[in-house]
Amino acid sequence: MNKLLIFAFLFLFNFSFSAQEKKLKAYLDLKEFYNPSAGAYVEIQLQFSGISTHLKNVGDTALQSTLVIYMDIYGDDTLVTSSSYLLNSPQFLLRDSIVEDFYEIKRFALAPGDYTLKLEISDIGDPNKNKINGSEAFTIKNIYERPSLSDITVAEYAVPSKNGGIFQKSGYQIIPMLSNFFPTELTKMPIYFESYNTTQLKDAKVTLRKEFINASNNKIIEEFSSTQSYDTSTVIPHLSLIDIEMLETGSYILKLSMLDNEGAELCSTNMPFERSNEITSSLVTKEIVLDPAFQNSIPKDSIAYYLESLIPIARPAEVKNIITTLKTKEPEKFRKHIQAFWIKSSGSIDLYESWIRYKKQVDFVEKVYGNNFQEGFETDRGRVYLKYGSPSSLVNKETSPSEYPYEIWTYNKIGVFSNRRFVFYNPDLVNRAYRLLHSDMVGELKNPSWPQRLSKRNTVNGNVDNPNANNVDHWGGNSNDYYRQY
Repeated sequence: MNKLLIFAFLFLFNFSFSAQEKKLKAYLDLKEFYNPSAGAYVEIQLQFSGISTHLKNVGDTALQSTLVIYMDIYGDDTLVTSSSYLLNSPQFLLRDSIVEDFYEIKRFALAPGDYTLKLEISDIGDPNKNKINGSEAFTIKNIYERPSLSDITVAEYAVPSKNGGIFQKSGYQIIPMLSNFFPTELTKMPIYFESYNTTQLKDAKVTLRKEFINASNNKIIEEFSSTQSYDTSTVIPHLSLIDIEMLETGSYILKLSMLDNEGAELCSTNMPFERSNEITSSLVTKEIVLDPAFQNSIPKDSIAYYLESLIPIARPAEVKNIITTLKTKEPEKFRKHIQAFWIKSSGSIDLYESWIRYKKQVDFVEKVYGNNFQEGFETDRGRVYLKYGSPSSLVNKETSPSEYPYEIWTYNKIGVFSNRRFVFYNPDLVNRAYRLLHSDMVGELKNPSWPQRLSKRNTVNGNVDNPNANNVDHWGGNSNDYYRQY
């Protein structure tokens, strides 16, 4: 079975500790499971930031908040099922001064088909009566009459238990982790999933295969792959603790597959996740044997330059390693570091070819974007070009009656993202020193008041609540039109 949904679509709101400004923060995930007596069902998992709720005194010793939750599930624009109720947070003791996140789970049995969840959440204690509203489409599949697998839940906390309650599942108390990001500090990945109707198989045992797949090149990470056999049953709950301490920084897919007695795949389920791991980020350069062809492409007087040029495409931990190597001022270490970086980034098959392609891009941005005080790869335009490639379209305005010189770059596709834009401007009017002013790409500088900044010479400043309050149209100011056009 392919993954139903792994989205932690999250409602993020800025909040402060002021009761008047605090906004509720919540996270949502949906999983699909199966019960032989009730059929397939969707499990709605919610996580609430305790500190973002409005806490009230409970007696003299504790604090507690109360949320109002409305859930409606529609199929073909018809309301199929709904639930509305009050949810009380745990009581947080005043003496502890600790307010933790809390969780909620709702389950709805549904026939196979396409559905939409509509969700509304409000905080009774919020004086401003703010609400969270969201919707998400999902599908219940008709696959459980044969051997199959559920979705994968990552567990924040899981122990064998018979206590019952909403977190009870197949003999375990499971608190879900509503995040697919695993930093260095998390060395274990606790996962829960279920296999169904394996008694239909010929053998008394069923084999499950676990694989970690590098999402950037679809290669299986063999050292993190394994198989295990289980006795067949109508429902088999699986609680597994996977060691990821030495899994390198990157984007991965955890794939679980059910195999028949000949090793053929019967079904599978998967979960994408991100790993950041500074433990494995340092490159092992001592064992690198310098490749003459690779090294001959780097002039002796430019070795430090080309090592530093890797920074735009390096991860944060790798940037630290590059800076550390540069501080040694040892050219041989520079050469080994460049080659080791490229082996790790591209693999050994097309090592030389991929490096030469990147080197040509570095030389290009040096020629086009370099200036009197910055190398090309140090400029914002050079960094974006090296990281994301050439833009699909580009608007360049060197002169404008009311705006600083600017460029708008549009990318039709960056990975899974579509129609991403970058606005660069030159407020100094010299040296081609264009700076990134705004982008809607995840992880880049986001500046809602960029039109005001771009026309600052003719604009009275707005305010924090409305940065464009005084940003009236100016004659010749077309940047907004160009931005929306692409």
